[in-house]
Amino acid sequence: VQLQASGGGLVQAGASLTLSCVISGRTFDRYAVGWFRQAPGKERQFVAAITWSGSYQYYGDSVKGRFTISRDNAKDTSYLQVTSLKPDDTAVYYCAVKLGVQTGWEVREYQYWGQGTLVTVSS
Repeated sequence: VQLQASGGGLVQAGASLTLSCVISGRTFDRYAVGWFRQAPGKERQFVAAITWSGSYQYYGDSVKGRFTISRDNAKDTSYLQVTSLKPDDTAVYYCAVKLGVQTGWEVREYQYWGQGTLVTVSS
């Protein structure tokens, strides 16, 4: 299984980006997708997650109202729309897959990880 995250970049505060995560080579059926981020010197932090059906989305407190997670199962792709970016949002953003239909909030709950895409927000 491979997860390819993309869409990061250097932006100014207040800008928006759309991150994408393409899942390929999977041999399992249903899966949830999570997005996490890790800033330099900090632990990996939960950002958002979405169930297999896409009916339920969950967000970390620091991104609620600014980030939106979605998915297109026909394309095996998840998206993370990030808006009103702040310098504190600067981090490497990772997408991850959790087997099954339900999401999780913990890093240890996810079985597969992408390589990450860097988002840098300047003030």
